[in-house]
Amino acid sequence: MSILWQARFLTTVNHLRNLPELAVPEVAFAGRSNAGKSTAINILCNQKKLCFASKTPGRTQHINFFSIGGAHVGQHRKDETRQDEIRALLVDLPGYGYAEVPGAAKNHWNQLLGAYVQKREQLSALILIMDARRPFTDLDKQMLAWYAPTGRPIHCVLTKADKLNRNEQTNALREAKKVLTEYEAQMGLKFPFSMQLFSALKRIGIEEADAKIRELTGLDQIIESDVSEQDKDLSAHTEQGKKSPAP
Repeated sequence: MSILWQARFLTTVNHLRNLPELAVPEVAFAGRSNAGKSTAINILCNQKKLCFASKTPGRTQHINFFSIGGAHVGQHRKDETRQDEIRALLVDLPGYGYAEVPGAAKNHWNQLLGAYVQKREQLSALILIMDARRPFTDLDKQMLAWYAPTGRPIHCVLTKADKLNRNEQTNALREAKKVLTEYEAQMGLKFPFSMQLFSALKRIGIEEADAKIRELTGLDQIIESDVSEQDKDLSAHTEQGKKSPAP
C-alpha cells in the first residue's frame, strides 16, 4: 500500500495569505482543465472522491491541499488529522484554459497560480498533467515559464495514453522532452525534468508516478527512517530481553 493512500483533504484557499503554514514539502499538480488532473490524483491516492473530477472542466477554482501523514487511512475516516505528524502536502492547482470561465475569474486564477508556483518556498516540485495527444499547449508553456526559473524539478505526466498506439506514445514522450530541452537552451535555465505516460482507464504508469511523487516529496527517506527507528527499537527491546534474568 502506498503512503499516498493516506491522503486527506486539509484545506482550500483562494488567496495567497491563506496558504497553510506547515513547513513540509509540497508537490503541486497543474494542468489544463480537461487533461485529467483530478482523476490522476484520485487514482494515485486510491480514492474516488478525494478531488472533484467533474464532467464540466474548470470547476476547480481554488488551491486544494491534501495531507500525507497525520492519519493512517484516507479521508473516509472521520478521526482528526494530527497536523504535527503531516509529512507532505499534495496540492491541486486550479485547472487552466477553460473557455467558459469568466474573464475576471481567469485573471484571478492566473495571478494565484503564477504567484504560488514562483514564490512558494515549500513547493518542492511540479507535476504537469498534459493530454498525451496535445502535450505542451501554449498554456502549459506559460506554466513552464512561471515555474522553470525556480530551478526545481518538473515531472510531466502524459495522460490518456491509452488513446495512442505505441509509436504515437513514443512520439509524445519525444516531443515533451524536446520542448523542455529547447526551453532550457533558449532561456539559459537548468532544472531537473522527467516525463512518463499515464492512463487512468488502463492503469498505465500509476506505480511510476507514485514512486516519482514519493521521491520528490522525500517521503521515501522518511519511510526508510521510520523503518530504521523501528528496527532499532525492536533490537533494543530484544537485547533488553536477553539481559533480563529469568524468573
